[in-house]
Amino acid sequence: MACVKNQILITGAAGMIGSGVVRHLNDLGFYNLLLVDDLKQSDKWKNLVGKQFIDLISRHKIFEYLVDRESEIDAVIHLGACSDTMETNADYLMENNFRFSVRLAQWALSFNKRFIYASSAATYGLGDRGFSDDEKSLEELRPINMYAFSKQLVDLWMKREGVLHRVVACKYFNVFGPNEYHKGRMASMVLKMAHVAHQEGVIRLYKSNEPHRFADGEQLRDFIYLKDAVKITCDFLTKPLFGIYNIGQGKAITWNALGRALFQALGKKEDIRYIEMPKELNGQYQNYTCADMNKTFSVFEPLKMTPIGEAVREYVQDYLLRSARW
Repeated sequence: MACVKNQILITGAAGMIGSGVVRHLNDLGFYNLLLVDDLKQSDKWKNLVGKQFIDLISRHKIFEYLVDRESEIDAVIHLGACSDTMETNADYLMENNFRFSVRLAQWALSFNKRFIYASSAATYGLGDRGFSDDEKSLEELRPINMYAFSKQLVDLWMKREGVLHRVVACKYFNVFGPNEYHKGRMASMVLKMAHVAHQEGVIRLYKSNEPHRFADGEQLRDFIYLKDAVKITCDFLTKPLFGIYNIGQGKAITWNALGRALFQALGKKEDIRYIEMPKELNGQYQNYTCADMNKTFSVFEPLKMTPIGEAVREYVQDYLLRSARW
């Protein structure tokens, strides 16, 4: 962290990735962190227990706080957003995900601060246009829900304003790992399946809505362990890199394979069953995702990723079964 001498502002700091970033920076010996989040009535605060930071400020008060404090902050890691892909309040998503992000970026850029923000693989939609993080193809992407659209609008704003060469956008794929207990229906399927498998000895997967392409449970996703995603995110603080970068494994595995890894981690006999996909998901379900990691690998070579089987085992045995946090 040699190039960061003052504070790092982290939004969404009590969330899964945000609290992981705080933990990773603490482990590197960096405690000069200004956290932003809205804890409300949730248990997100527990993700920050045992971590060191300067202050925790509501997102509703952060711009008031930042007045005349530009000399105190070197970098912004903007991870805060509504990540509910089922959210239908478009006005809320525009204010929370788009306009807040633009305003924070404008503040950071006006004072020449390092600005790293969370985009999303959801912007790739059904994937029929591929999963390349080439900025030239941004306008071609077709998000399939309002959450994804709100994230794409931020990327498009960066490009339209000509500032992609001054920021870093992290397009996270399917991140799973500790500190997601608070996420409810938006928690990773790893957490959801592990809970049911532990309690009932069974995993239920959605039947394929494209049986001509994918058999039941053979739909493919690019999963990445939280600790890997966090390390890459924090590495951008010290590398003179800019633009959009995919954050995934670059490999896709089937839900069946993920289920088998979960049963193995739990030490239970496999029992995978298939259920009908909810109607509200049918038109916006990604049956295949796989990050094009060529650009990310080229700048972080060698980049060691935790194998999915090993990541699932650690997550289940070291965290979920112990109700522990990272």
